[in-house]
Amino acid sequence: MTQPNILILMVDQLNGTLFPDGPADWLHAPNLKKLAARSTRFRNAYTASPLCAPGRAAFMSGQLPSATGVYDNAAEFASSIPTYAHHLRRAGYYTCLSGKMHFVGPDQLHGFEDRLTTDIYPADFGWTPDYRKPGERIDWWYHNMGSVTGSGVAEITNQMEYDDAVAYEATRKIYELSRGLDPRPWCLTASFTHPHDPYVARKKYWDLYADCEHLLPDVPMMPYEEHDPHSKRILDANDRSNFEISEADIKRSRRAYFANISYLDDKIGEILQTLEDTRQEAIILFVSDHGDMLGERGLWFKMSFFEGSARVPLMISAPQMETGLNKTPVSNIDVCPTLCDLAGVDMSEIMPWTTGQSLVPLGQGGERTEPVAMEYAAEASYAPMVSLRYGKWKYNRCALDPDQLFDLEADPHELHNLADAPAHAGTLAQLRAKSEARWDLAAYDADVRKSQARRWIVYEALRSGGYYPWDYQPLRAASEAYMRNHMDLNVLEENKRFPRGE
Repeated sequence: MTQPNILILMVDQLNGTLFPDGPADWLHAPNLKKLAARSTRFRNAYTASPLCAPGRAAFMSGQLPSATGVYDNAAEFASSIPTYAHHLRRAGYYTCLSGKMHFVGPDQLHGFEDRLTTDIYPADFGWTPDYRKPGERIDWWYHNMGSVTGSGVAEITNQMEYDDAVAYEATRKIYELSRGLDPRPWCLTASFTHPHDPYVARKKYWDLYADCEHLLPDVPMMPYEEHDPHSKRILDANDRSNFEISEADIKRSRRAYFANISYLDDKIGEILQTLEDTRQEAIILFVSDHGDMLGERGLWFKMSFFEGSARVPLMISAPQMETGLNKTPVSNIDVCPTLCDLAGVDMSEIMPWTTGQSLVPLGQGGERTEPVAMEYAAEASYAPMVSLRYGKWKYNRCALDPDQLFDLEADPHELHNLADAPAHAGTLAQLRAKSEARWDLAAYDADVRKSQARRWIVYEALRSGGYYPWDYQPLRAASEAYMRNHMDLNVLEENKRFPRGE
């Protein structure tokens, strides 16, 4: 079997409900729509955990946070956990990352042979939550609603600067790979930070949505007392009570978010065009780490099992998979085994400990009946939360809160909790049994608390005295770039040209 090249396009905080079958018709995203037209499109794809680091570690490893130990945005991703980059590299692939992956800890590669940029977020333990102090808000790193009240237009931001670099480095790498100096198949991951808040966009993309009819959420802002307990914790963590959110703020934030989808579409288009121009073929996978509530019910950002936060876009363009829409509930933990399946890489040595399953059979007309699992044990939680998506049902459980049961077909906005409805007692009992068989919440809670307590000690210790950062420092071997006197000019010019002799 010839091993295919693989291009992974990852984005951050992209709401999957905006991708009912590829990008919604009203989104200005021509490149993603073109990719969708030749992809298997998974309508009901979910994050393993609605937060960056836990969701990404799960995506890379095929394991839930309770298995990886990456519970929050400051939990170390252990070097001993194999990722798709390890599996593919072991099988002879060149593996490379351009952009964000929010690795925490001294290992900033996790199987990637090359990393072209630093990360946009810190790699240390400074963002560790503390279950010993429920309700404490750590102002210097917790989200607040300033992302909403401060939304608008700018030509450059911290995030734009980052994603411009991610796209540039990815296209340079594709050019380099086209020269054929390395005979190995390649896997390139280009991972962007948009459309993650703050909700600020360039004017050229902002102007695309001047007449947008989707600038207000379907479910308007609810009074605080009408929210479920976890949503109240999210509002508190986001310092909601100290901000006045107007309708103009909501419209402006959503408009900028949609504009940044179009910005991303341009960046992805640059990468895909470079791939086409260099006449290379690759399997292409598009995914997000989690979603964004975008003002639905008055909630923003993520940290919730509601659809806006938990559902993600997932599209795969591969010869082995049929083009079209698949409505089976799946997870981003399925990405690792899917990539290995598509590349002909055997994962049997660790499959007993891997939760994810290959999506290739679903792209060939197969079926899946197992529930999709989600976990959350980070900021705005005081104890671990777990969720199962099973058929049309979503069941949420937390030791601190009443159970939640939603019929997503009849109630797509999850406004009617059926957990106490006598007519659905049998469904509740069935899903509770499945949840209890999978998770021991008391043991999970104890593991999280142990991890948090250890990390607080280590972080404070390493911040005392001399400090050596774990943040990735991209290597720049300037003496090997362009033309130098240890190089043969004729060989150099020939090797750096694609196509040759035209």
